[in-house]
Amino acid sequence: MTARRSTGPHRHPERQAWFKRLIMVSSLALATGLAQAQGWPTRPVRIIVPAAPGGSADPLARLVSEELGRTFGQTFLVENRPGANGNVGAVAAVKSPPDGYTLMLGWAGTLVSAVTLYHAKPYHPQKDLDPLVLIGSLPNIVVVHPSLPVSTLEELTAYAKTRPGQLNFGSTGSGSSYHLSGELYKKTVGVFMVHVPYASPGAVFNDLLGDRLQLAFPGVAAAAPLVKDGRLRALALMADKRSDVLPDVLTTKELGLPKLVSETWFGLVAPKGTPPDIALKVNQAINTALNTPAFHDRLVAMGYTPLGGTPDRFAALLDEDIKKWAEVVKFSGATVD
Repeated sequence: MTARRSTGPHRHPERQAWFKRLIMVSSLALATGLAQAQGWPTRPVRIIVPAAPGGSADPLARLVSEELGRTFGQTFLVENRPGANGNVGAVAAVKSPPDGYTLMLGWAGTLVSAVTLYHAKPYHPQKDLDPLVLIGSLPNIVVVHPSLPVSTLEELTAYAKTRPGQLNFGSTGSGSSYHLSGELYKKTVGVFMVHVPYASPGAVFNDLLGDRLQLAFPGVAAAAPLVKDGRLRALALMADKRSDVLPDVLTTKELGLPKLVSETWFGLVAPKGTPPDIALKVNQAINTALNTPAFHDRLVAMGYTPLGGTPDRFAALLDEDIKKWAEVVKFSGATVD
């Protein structure tokens, strides 16, 4: 049997030259990418917040931007891009160059609902974004207007059961943490209430304080000042442990409802394909900050439970929450075309 003559590139001078050029271009691109990562950041970095000021995300983003600015000696600019339950800001991040100069503060209510709620998905958080690092989690809380004649979660449930469809709860949009926490409550205790979506946390609180809404399920950080001054009444923290910002509020676990837990995690993500060295720098910077008393204590004082960890931990939590909240979305019947 005659051996087949090789037709590899070394048999053809023009192919050999082509392969050499390809190797040179690839090596140059790799070297350029590494150089960019090593020198990063050489100019301001923006952190997109896909929500309006007034909720829990904005002050956290500003705390993180300050810390990253000190760590890297560069400006980190917070850019609020609200709309469509975070999709406007997230799409802006996804379409940005993956060069490390655009980051986004993401959270469960925005990233998870992009998969579970929308038929026509504007983006896919697991395919279009790289998880960098978790920062902290914030429990949701059940708050009511003081005019509502209930003082405990048990009384609220009994009141709602005898008045199906008569109570309105506000949220920052379909699929938001406010919304899904309310749907989880409805599913867990078996009541029917009307969901009223708003465009921002401020709008929810305005109508709640004005007695045009009866209750809401916001993050504890946003609700705490209003509870402390008596303008809202807190019935239960939707968590396993009590919050330092409202230590007297009982948890749903203490109240015998261990499945009625809703905590919103927050973390930094970047456009898919961001250089791994840059991702590692951001991850290490946040993990270091979380172990620094000054940053750690400020985070706790804002009501957050510090998290941190690897990008893989972030990715696993996102996957877990997509599965969990998909069931709640299915129960609620909510969809967005």
